[in-house]
Order: sequence, then C-alpha cells, then structure tokens
Amino acid sequence: MLIGIDEAGRGPLAGPVSAASVILPDSFPFEILNDSKKMSPALRERARRVICKEAIAWGIGWASPAEVGQINLLKASLLAMKRAFDTMAAHCAGALTVARGLEPPEAVVDGLYVPDISIPARAVVKADSKYPAVMAASILAKTARDSMMEIYAVFYPEYGYDKHKGYPTASHRAAIAKYGPSPIQRMTFTVKPLTQPVVQS
Repeated sequence: MLIGIDEAGRGPLAGPVSAASVILPDSFPFEILNDSKKMSPALRERARRVICKEAIAWGIGWASPAEVGQINLLKASLLAMKRAFDTMAAHCAGALTVARGLEPPEAVVDGLYVPDISIPARAVVKADSKYPAVMAASILAKTARDSMMEIYAVFYPEYGYDKHKGYPTASHRAAIAKYGPSPIQRMTFTVKPLTQPVVQS
C-alpha cells in the first residue's frame, strides 16, 4: 500500500500551507494525474473530483500563517503533512491495520524531508511527477489551498487573493504597500524582499 503525501503553498506571502495524503486503488484512472503545477485549474478540478470519489482514502491538513511564522516554513509544511496523514488514517484505520498484517504500508513524500507519521516514509525529490499517489496528493493540496484563498478574497477583497492566491506578484506587493499586512499575512515573509523566482506549489 503506497501512500502519497505532498504540500502546497510554500512560496506565498499570505495564507496557510496545505497538504494532502492519498491512497489510490489499482483501478484508478491514472491517466488523469500529473504534477499539479503542470495542470490547468480546470484539469486540476476534474482530477480532484475523481480522486475524492475513487481514492481508497484521502485527507487534507493545514498549517496556519501564524504557525508558519512561529515554527518556520519547513516545520509548518511537515506539520500540515502530518495532519493530512492523520486525517486520512482516521478514515481508513481498518485498511492500514490489514495492510500491516500483509505488506507494510509506506508513504512517499515529495521533497527532501518526511513528516513524523506512524508508518515508514521516504522523501523523493519531484515525487509529484513520478508517483501517482503523490500526484493525487499534490492536486488535492493545491485545489484545497486555492479554494481557501478564494474564500479569504471575499473577506479581504482589496488584496486580490482570488487571483494570485497569496503569491508575491506585483499586484499583491502593491496591495500590501497600500493597505498594510492582511490578517492572513506571513509576516516573516512579508517584511523581507523575495530575491528568488517563485514557483507555485
């Protein structure tokens, strides 16, 4: 049993980090999957619906903007991954118990580090383009976070979160300069200029 885990939202100046944990069946239509960053919003949404319907189990986890500032971005991302796995595991405890008696379940995590979870896990760079379960996790994490930022846009319309999803675009920086930090701003990110290109994840 392979469990895919991935996160979304490490690069933004505002909003939470999201993560997802997914177990896919052998019968899943794998052709709909890809690295979420390479998919259009419409394709991601189509895939999200299929994943939520057809997956053996899935879970979403979050780390708040405040937690990003308190424990740093890496630890917040790993915390969101742990919460995603724990949420998923709570809904499929029976399946995981059966799997332990047959072939031990293993988690594959996109990146360089693994969260503190109750089963063996290994980190694989670019796993979201190699393992279908991780692709599915990347899609769920990305669509969940995008949806959350669209909700925040209703409460803080002047920041345009529905458009840039909190990433450091010129319009986002201009809004911060004009209105000051929003309540969901990552303050440790906002006060330091970003010097590297941003890739949405």
